[in-house]
Amino acid sequence: MNEPQQPTEEQLLDALRQIKTEDVVLQTVATLVNLAGQKLSVEGAKDPAEAQKAIDAAKQMMPLVPQEAVGPIQNALDQVQMLYAKESQGGAPPPPPPEEPPKSKIWTPGS
Repeated sequence: MNEPQQPTEEQLLDALRQIKTEDVVLQTVATLVNLAGQKLSVEGAKDPAEAQKAIDAAKQMMPLVPQEAVGPIQNALDQVQMLYAKESQGGAPPPPPPEEPPKSKIWTPGS
């Protein structure tokens, strides 16, 4: 049986040189958004409080996301926030707008 080869010190240093902070930020925000989605949608693992924490953390990190990735990440974050809002209301649709009060049957000038 062959044991997996351990990377050399030079390979580890080369990998470390290639890692950029913006890449780690992007991956972290994407992971938080995915976690929130899972905590809102996977039966047996639903946890809205944890989803809210993940959403809040992702929102706080959004200013650090590389500009070219902001659109897709923001879109995903918006979708998760909408799912959270829906789940927070118990999945019920938003209440209808209030009806206008009945008009008076008394004639007034200008009506």
